[in-house]
Amino acid sequence: MTESGDTMKAVRVTTYGEPEVLTYADIAQPEPGQGQVLVKIERAGINYFDTSFRKGTFRGVPQPPFTLGAEAAGTIAAIGDGVTGFQVGERVAYSSMGSSGSYAEYAVVPAEAVVAVPDAIDDSTATTLLQGFTAHALATSAYPIQAGDTVLIHSVAGGVGLLLTQIAKLRGARVIGTTSSDAKAVLAKEYGADEVIINAGDFVAEVRRLTGGEGVAAVFDAIGQPTFMQGLDSLRPRGYMLLYGASGGPVPPFDPLLLVAKGSLFMTRLNSEDYLRSRAERLSRANELFQWISEGKLRIHIGRTYALADAAQAHRDLESRATTGKLLLQP
Repeated sequence: MTESGDTMKAVRVTTYGEPEVLTYADIAQPEPGQGQVLVKIERAGINYFDTSFRKGTFRGVPQPPFTLGAEAAGTIAAIGDGVTGFQVGERVAYSSMGSSGSYAEYAVVPAEAVVAVPDAIDDSTATTLLQGFTAHALATSAYPIQAGDTVLIHSVAGGVGLLLTQIAKLRGARVIGTTSSDAKAVLAKEYGADEVIINAGDFVAEVRRLTGGEGVAAVFDAIGQPTFMQGLDSLRPRGYMLLYGASGGPVPPFDPLLLVAKGSLFMTRLNSEDYLRSRAERLSRANELFQWISEGKLRIHIGRTYALADAAQAHRDLESRATTGKLLLQP
């Protein structure tokens, strides 16, 4: 990546810390290098792991200063050497954990991480790609949900939670969710959740009651430490614990024999990039997500769109647990 000599607006992490460290600034506009494209950003996605990048707690986070963000939709503004299959002006979306910089007016992105956006999909919807990839991988690959399964989804009214709920229903499952308020429970049910447990300090008894004592086939957990042990207690024998975040803190070390004692359980910690290891796999997942959206089978709930300059407030709202669905930035 090189710099063009032009400038652009971007949200920078100048030092690790709380939302106040996010700085709205003029920086040099990048130019694409070998195998890269320059995307003029129309919408940038906000993800919970962005807060860990901001704090410096995420594995492999760059040293400040850097531009935050790993997901966006927009149009191709320039194409680097060696890139084929794209045209300037084409509408695209991307998600790439290894490509920070979407909280900006322009971002340079590896071409292999970019997918074309169908005309029927608007920019806001297309920007949910990272959460879409996560939900798709969780429900179709990490644990391929089966018709007749009952599954438990924590943070069910969040961006991934609402997508997971709908995909689980498409695959014939019954969904039990947990969330923090009556309003969020209503929203989750609008998107297909069958049962929602509110303010779930101790949810095991209710899960067992709702499953006739059997337990659920899988638990999808982006919270971590506060819910992990109870999640294991909510599983049926040979059930699956799928961790994909740690908004409540990391899961503490434990003896693997615990999985045996609780019914020969399975456990995984998902990184969506491991389910996008080839261009073909990325396109397959994106195409299925876009198809479901186009057919009305998958609805995207945009919780709020913030101005790029208000990224710090977006982070405050996200961390306060006051938000639902997908949060976006608009340059």
